[in-house]
Amino acid sequence: MKTWLNLEEFEKFSGKTKKEILALCKEKKLKCKKQDGEIFIEIEQNALSVVPSNEVEIVQKEHSIAERTISMLLNLHEKVLMSKDETIEALKDENQFLKESLIKIQEDYETQKKTIERLQKQLEITQEELEFCRRKYKLMWGQVLKKTDKEEECKKE
Repeated sequence: MKTWLNLEEFEKFSGKTKKEILALCKEKKLKCKKQDGEIFIEIEQNALSVVPSNEVEIVQKEHSIAERTISMLLNLHEKVLMSKDETIEALKDENQFLKESLIKIQEDYETQKKTIERLQKQLEITQEELEFCRRKYKLMWGQVLKKTDKEEECKKE
């Protein structure tokens, strides 16, 4: 799409006088058209003919610097994205490891809990057996003591 400016706007844009612009139009250095009694100048193709060559070189140098800067920023951005992806992958691996470790710890806890319950039951049974043996011992030795007491009484008499 072509952009057309009227003579006054082009004059402000280019910094040239009307005479200079009209002279360039006559020399066919600027693409011009006349419509409704007003002169219009196409600016996209004519920009280089209006801007002095030393300014064009400066713009081109700045353009190449801008291109290099943009290229460098894009490269840095790509490296940051790659680094981010690597970090995310490392975190996923670490989370998986921690999850597996937690599951193993939970399994060990359950096993130890069952072992403790089993040992507690065995301890209760052993304590009951011990208490039974104590009562049996008391009964047995109690009878022996009674016999011994009776024997001593008999000897005394």
